[in-house]
Amino acid sequence: MCGIAGYFGPQEIDEQRVNACLALMRRRGPDNAASRRWTNRAGNQALLLHSRLNIIDLDPRANQPFQVGSRWISYNGELYNYLEIRRELLALGHKFHTESDTEVLLAALNQYGWQALDRCEGMWAFAVYDEADGSLTLCRDRFGEKPLYFYRDGGGLFFGSEVKFIAALLGRGLEINTEHLYRYLVNGYKALYKEDQTFFRGLKELPLASFLRLDETGREKQEAYWRPEFRPDETMTYDAAVAGARQRLIRAVELRLRADVPLAFCMSGGVDSNSLISIARRVFDYDVHGFTIMVDDERYNETAEVEAAVKELGIRHTPVPITTANFLDNLAELIRQHDAPVCTISYYVHWLLMREIARQGYRISVSGTAADELFTGYYDHHNLYLYETRSTPVGEMALGAWQAHVGPLVRNPYLQNPQLYFDNPGIREHIYLNCDLFASYLKTPWQEPFTETSYTSSLLRNRMLNEMFHESVPVILHEDDLNAMYYSIENRSPYLDRELFEFAYRIPTPLLVRDGFAKAVLREAMAGIVPQPVLWNRRKVGFNAPIFSFLDVGNQEVKARLLAESPIFEHVRKEMIDRLLQQEYLPNSKSKFLFNFVCAKTFLEEFGGL
Repeated sequence: MCGIAGYFGPQEIDEQRVNACLALMRRRGPDNAASRRWTNRAGNQALLLHSRLNIIDLDPRANQPFQVGSRWISYNGELYNYLEIRRELLALGHKFHTESDTEVLLAALNQYGWQALDRCEGMWAFAVYDEADGSLTLCRDRFGEKPLYFYRDGGGLFFGSEVKFIAALLGRGLEINTEHLYRYLVNGYKALYKEDQTFFRGLKELPLASFLRLDETGREKQEAYWRPEFRPDETMTYDAAVAGARQRLIRAVELRLRADVPLAFCMSGGVDSNSLISIARRVFDYDVHGFTIMVDDERYNETAEVEAAVKELGIRHTPVPITTANFLDNLAELIRQHDAPVCTISYYVHWLLMREIARQGYRISVSGTAADELFTGYYDHHNLYLYETRSTPVGEMALGAWQAHVGPLVRNPYLQNPQLYFDNPGIREHIYLNCDLFASYLKTPWQEPFTETSYTSSLLRNRMLNEMFHESVPVILHEDDLNAMYYSIENRSPYLDRELFEFAYRIPTPLLVRDGFAKAVLREAMAGIVPQPVLWNRRKVGFNAPIFSFLDVGNQEVKARLLAESPIFEHVRKEMIDRLLQQEYLPNSKSKFLFNFVCAKTFLEEFGGL
C-alpha cells in the first residue's frame, strides 16, 4: 500500500514541485519515497513518484519505482494471489530478486501482456512507463478500491492517488466545481459517483476496471478490461449457493491475511464483519484483534452483540468510545486530507477508529465493505425482493415474513410499504429523500433527477449493482482509503473478491432472502463459524452516529462559528441554516443535510472559496 503520482507530457516538472509532492505523499508511504524521470523519443517527459508503506517484503530491495525489463512501475495496492502467480512464472523460467508482489505483477505483465490482470486477485492503482516504446499506462482495479485521479493541463497529464499530489506537481490549486458541491448538498453522497465529475473542475478519476494508455506522442486510449454482469444460474439450488459462497468467502479471507505485518479487524455487531473475523479465527487460527466504535445512541448501539461475539470467539478486542472534543477542528483536518467534503458523519467516526488502530501499531485494517451489495442487506432490497417474487408461492411467504419481521423496523416512509414497487417499479424517491427541501436552501435553483445505470432487467439486482459501482461502495472505498492512509494504514475488503462477486451474481434472486432475513445465503454459509447471536440477528444497524452527538448547537460559540461569514453563504441561505440549528430534533435526512452543510462550508473555506 503506497502513494503514487506522476506526469506525462511536454513539460519538465520542477524538482521543487516533485519534492513538495513527495513530502505530501508521506502519510501514504512513510517508509521510502523516490522519483524517476525519462524523456522519450517524441520529446515527452515521463515522471513517476512513489511513497512506500511496507506490507509485503519489507526490504528496501522492493522499493519503487520498480523495474522489470523495459518497464517501470509505481504501484499502490496488493496482489493477493502473488504467490500462485509467482510459482507459474518461476516454472516459465522467470527469476525474482525480491519477495514482493510488485515484482510479480510487473513480471506477469511482461509475460502475458495486459491480459495478465485476468489472473490477478487484488486491489491496485498503478502507472507503468515502458522505456521500449515511450508509453505510459494507468490502471485501476475491478472494484475501484484504490484511487487514481488525473488532470490534463498544458498538453500533459498529471496523475496521483490524491488530489493534493496533482496540485503540488501543478504548482497551484484547482478550481472548485460548484455543480458537484450542489449535487452533494441536495442529493447526498449517493449522487457523487453517477456523473464523471469531482469537487474540482477538470479533475477526473480513472474508472474502475480500466486502462488509460498514452503512447509516446501523448495520444490517449481508454478501455475497460472487466465488466460486472448478472448471469443467474437458474439450476442452482439453495444448498449449492450456500456452499459456493462459503468456499469463496473463506478463500477471499485467506488471501487477504497475507502480509508481513499484523492485521486489525474493524468489528461491528453485524454478520458482515463477524464473518471475516470468525473465518480468520476459527478457520485459520489467526490472532484476531477487533476494534469497535461504541455509540451510546440506542439506534446504533451494538455493544451486546459485539461482546457476545468477542467472548465466544476468544479474540482480543478494543472498544473505541466516540469523542466529541474538537469536532469542528478535527473535521477541517479530515476535509484537508480528503480534498473534499466528508461524505457522511460515519466516516468521521471511522477516522477515530483508524486512529486507535494506528495507536496500537497496526498497518492493515480489514473491513466488511460490500456484503450488502453482494447478498442483499438494505431495507429497500426487501421491497424489491417482494416485487421480483410477486405472484409466486415464494413471494406469498416472503410478504408474511416481511410483515412479521421487517416492517416494524423500517423508518423510511416509502419503504414502510411492502408493495412499493408493485404499482411503480421506477420509484426511487426514498434514495434522494427530501431533495426538493434541500434544494430550497440554495440561492441558485438546482436539481438533478435520479438516474441509474442499466445492467439487467432484474430490478433488485440492478439496484444492487448500482449500489456496488455507482452509489454506496465507491463512497465507502474513497472514505476508507483516505481515513486509513491518514494514519499510514492499508484497508482490505475481502468481500470485494472477483470470484466471490461473480458467484454471488450467479445466484438466482429467489434464494437471496428467507423468512425475512436478508443475506440469507451469507448467513447460512457462515453457520457453525459465526456466533449464533450475531448470525441470526434481524436488527439492521449500520455504521452511523447522530450529528448532535458531536455538534452542540445550543452552545452559542458553536452556533456563531457555523453562521460566521463564509463563502458558503454565497450559495446557501443563511436564514434557513439558522432555522435548522434551532430545531431540537432532526430526522435522519435533515441530520445528514446539516452535516453536509458543515462539510461544504469547511471545504470552501479550506480551499479558498470560489
